[in-house]
Amino acid sequence: MDQLYELSTRVPGEPGTAVVDASLKFLQPVSRQLVHRAAVAEVFITDALQVGEDRFLVGAQWPRDHALYYPDAQGLSDPLLLTETVRQALVYLAHEYCGIPLGHRFVGSDTHFEITDHEALMVGDTPLHLTLDVQWSWAANRPPRRYGMRVDAVVSVAGRECARAALSVYAVDERLYQRLRWQGAQGQGRDGTARAGHGTAVRQPAADVGRLRAKDSVLGRTQAGEWQLLVDLHHAVLFDHPGDHIPLMVTLEGARQLGHRLVNRRRGAPAGAVLRAVRVDCPAFADLDEPVRLSAELQPPASAADVTRLRITALQREDTVATVAMEWLPRTLPAAPGEPLFSRSAVGSGAAV
Repeated sequence: MDQLYELSTRVPGEPGTAVVDASLKFLQPVSRQLVHRAAVAEVFITDALQVGEDRFLVGAQWPRDHALYYPDAQGLSDPLLLTETVRQALVYLAHEYCGIPLGHRFVGSDTHFEITDHEALMVGDTPLHLTLDVQWSWAANRPPRRYGMRVDAVVSVAGRECARAALSVYAVDERLYQRLRWQGAQGQGRDGTARAGHGTAVRQPAADVGRLRAKDSVLGRTQAGEWQLLVDLHHAVLFDHPGDHIPLMVTLEGARQLGHRLVNRRRGAPAGAVLRAVRVDCPAFADLDEPVRLSAELQPPASAADVTRLRITALQREDTVATVAMEWLPRTLPAAPGEPLFSRSAVGSGAAV
């Protein structure tokens, strides 16, 4: 079979066990229902194989271009594709291999990724085929009404390890979800028809936040100088299907855009910067119909002096709904043909996020 569509993988076992031969296919996306997406075009998972009791290989294909998660001017794939791909991988494994019913609601509590080899994620003449070596674990698991789970993934392209990522989630049935979702809330009974057009923040120009289209900017600023997350329920990617709260990926996109603006406007900043690592914690739901404020704090330097570390806090009312810690890596632009695009001293520095 054409190697564009199938990848043979040698999977080392535990000491004293045999090596596993496995072939992942990249022929077509899995069912959109199994990754909780409405649009087929937004499905990146193509296949999965169980190679151990709690270990899986998952195949994914990243497009050469995308409406929102497009490569940058130098051809680097959008780093946030890692978070979305790991999210889809967890949901797919949960339904297909781990017995979690399709009707359960999935709620993320924390996620992170670290890119160790940016050059492996450069877009070429064909879509990127990624292999996720996934370790599954259960946590605070109380089936059948509540399942707690975590995946830790090592990501590689053509056998070249390039990133590590993780995601923790709990899945609950509808009755328990409604109780958790609205417990103590003033707006009991609200639904996804709520609108978050708060009217006080001015949307930032797309170019200032690293986006191409005006509609993709989700960062606003008030007259008082506060940053605000702007929510457009009609956005076809960020709101692929109706919901009753702001998804994790929307909050992460807002934090990324604020980080891009601040990092690239720092005095003496290099000509361009790229995300190296992200860690997100979500302690509470963010409602659709009230403003979410974003505040940024520069963190102490990492072990590599040229890495910029930021902490973005998302607040609704007086509650923290998310914290996003980010590391930004400088890059020399433009690069001469054959020269590396990224600072070698910073890649893989191992600084915590």
